[in-house]
Amino acid sequence: MDQDKHIPEDALVDLESKSAEELRELLDALYEEEQRVSYRRRVLHGKIDILRAELVRRLKAQREAGEDVVSPRDIERLIEILSSDMRGVSRVDVTADDEDE
Repeated sequence: MDQDKHIPEDALVDLESKSAEELRELLDALYEEEQRVSYRRRVLHGKIDILRAELVRRLKAQREAGEDVVSPRDIERLIEILSSDMRGVSRVDVTADDEDE
């Protein structure tokens, strides 16, 4: 299967009717997709680590300068998060196709 070929949602339906070659192609396509997702996840985690390190560095500098490290906006945001009932609900649709980005 071509790398850019879309894997149909019903690809695992009626496997008995597919040839061994079709199953191999589907398996290869799924492996390729998993590798793309894994790579994207590693890149995103790297960016998250860089941003987190920069924020920690800035907060440390603020604290050392005697400034407040928690702003009223931070407290409002925390109240908003804690008051919403978001248990088990993801704000990200993991099934969405992210190739349009």
